[in-house]
Amino acid sequence: MLLLKQVAMGASKNFLHTAEENRLAALAKVLSHPARVSILSYIGDCEGCLCKDIAEKIRLSQPTTSQHLQVIKKAGLLQSRFKGKNQLYFINKSRLCDLKELFHNFFETTEQKCCSPTI
Repeated sequence: MLLLKQVAMGASKNFLHTAEENRLAALAKVLSHPARVSILSYIGDCEGCLCKDIAEKIRLSQPTTSQHLQVIKKAGLLQSRFKGKNQLYFINKSRLCDLKELFHNFFETTEQKCCSPTI
């Protein structure tokens, strides 16, 4: 019975929230790890980066860096293409703009609700 309670408490209840709230939370989770923030920042400086170069720059092992790259890519913030045997990663500019707008709208709306002067 105790095991059953733990599973139920840990169950996701995404259906209780709007699609926009779920999208914002999922993207915030991607950005919640400093390694992923570093990766995005580094990739933004180049026109296609190799995993080994990213790993060297952020000082993590290549397998760990690769795992972080997959999380970011799954969220749509990265794209990749092969050049020979090498996979190059680059920022998905369209998705980055969507992310920026999503966060901007969230903070603007929240600020208006809590911080607007009352008349």
